[in-house]
Amino acid sequence: MKMQMESTWKEVLLDDLSQPYYEELKSFVSEAYKRYTCYPPEDKIFAALNRTPFDKIKVVIIGQDPYHGAGQGNGLCFSVSDGVKHPPSLINIFKEIATDLDKPYPDSGNLEHWADQGVLLLNAVLTVEEGKAGSHQKKGWEKFTDAIIKKISQERKDVVFLLWGGFAKGKAKLIDKNAHLILESGHPSPLSANRGYWFGNRHFSKTNEYLKEKGMEPIIW
Repeated sequence: MKMQMESTWKEVLLDDLSQPYYEELKSFVSEAYKRYTCYPPEDKIFAALNRTPFDKIKVVIIGQDPYHGAGQGNGLCFSVSDGVKHPPSLINIFKEIATDLDKPYPDSGNLEHWADQGVLLLNAVLTVEEGKAGSHQKKGWEKFTDAIIKKISQERKDVVFLLWGGFAKGKAKLIDKNAHLILESGHPSPLSANRGYWFGNRHFSKTNEYLKEKGMEPIIW
């Protein structure tokens, strides 16, 4: 397996990387990628960590599962590769940004430029079998990504956590709300957004206001 990890994360996650559960997870993922078509590509499994080093994090967005269609995901939650049709949740994210920040709707759904500015785009589960949503849940990824959230909460300060939907909101208990800003809303999926739980949350402008208050560069969304 080509599960290469950026050096600051290796250091921060040293304890977890040596735990039996992580060895079992690695074995499961390795076998799954040998036997089935899985996503994202092996070299993108840790894309979220590799593009956003631990000491550069300003914002954390938590997703659930990678996209399970061919060529869609690039290892960052909600993001798709250049040229790929925008999934419904991403369309609603871009619509909210357009309204909130008066920006044009973008051509590409690739969010790597967010990651490069310090937005950790973290799925709770980092791999999936083609066409089978949730197929790699409860294999150890959730424990691993919970450890990531806890480490950020404990060892960084003034990070903005964007928790969209019930699943992501469940991670609030891992975060010290006195050291960080937590913004919650409904999920950007059509089911939630069309019921009025997403649009108008202004999370993107609120994030930038907070970052500026703390003396940091705002995100170019």
